[in-house]
Amino acid sequence: MNPSPDASPDRSGAATDGTPSAPDATGASGETGYLPIRTWDPSDRPREKLTRHGPEVLSDAELLALLLGSGTRTADGSISAVELARLLLRAHGSLADVSRRALKELMRLQGIGPAKAAKLMAAFEIGRRVESQTGTDERVQVCSPDDVASVYGPLMRDLKKEIFKVVHLNTANVIVADYTVSEGGLASSIVEPRAVFERAILDNAASVVCLHNHPSGNPEPSREDIRVTRQLVEAGTVMGIPVYDHIIIAGPAHTSLAERGVIQ
Repeated sequence: MNPSPDASPDRSGAATDGTPSAPDATGASGETGYLPIRTWDPSDRPREKLTRHGPEVLSDAELLALLLGSGTRTADGSISAVELARLLLRAHGSLADVSRRALKELMRLQGIGPAKAAKLMAAFEIGRRVESQTGTDERVQVCSPDDVASVYGPLMRDLKKEIFKVVHLNTANVIVADYTVSEGGLASSIVEPRAVFERAILDNAASVVCLHNHPSGNPEPSREDIRVTRQLVEAGTVMGIPVYDHIIIAGPAHTSLAERGVIQ
């Protein structure tokens, strides 16, 4: 399969007419395959391009290829790491779509084994953690729901199941700890006041912020969300550990139940 001379690669690394833009060759057996990256012109190799011009010049496929490290053999012949990355993008959509895939989903593509899938998942998780600003030497002071969402949104927005977290604040409203209270199915999680405040007492938390994700991407609170919130607020009043907010993470969006008036 030869690339069209008029095809130009887009940001994803795929040619605009749908044909691969990597060089190919026909072997002695008549089998058509893609040339290994090491045989490409140095100016076309992803690693050399990154070294000379920076990572921003690489396409999504080239960035993924550096993580994959090597190509694979298929029934149609050998393909390079770049073409394997293009196939991965075609199978799942965008780079963001690939980042949300589970290990087994990535491994469904021929050529993506446990090692390659693990590298991809590790790289995407690093990106989420960097974005969440949860470095051990950073202290995040909470002044608004946006402050909490900026830390935990990147870590929770792509989860396939619903989880409920509690964030502990000190007297200066600085985040000092967090932990997961429960993990539910795709639609619900079970939260008990005892589980929420038991750890808060041990950590000497001055107050808490609750948050959970909606895997559906809908940021609107359910009746159950409102009921649980009011129950936790009442329990926090009794315990002397106020619940400042309950935040719903839904994709890139978030909803503050305090701003909605559920928490007075």
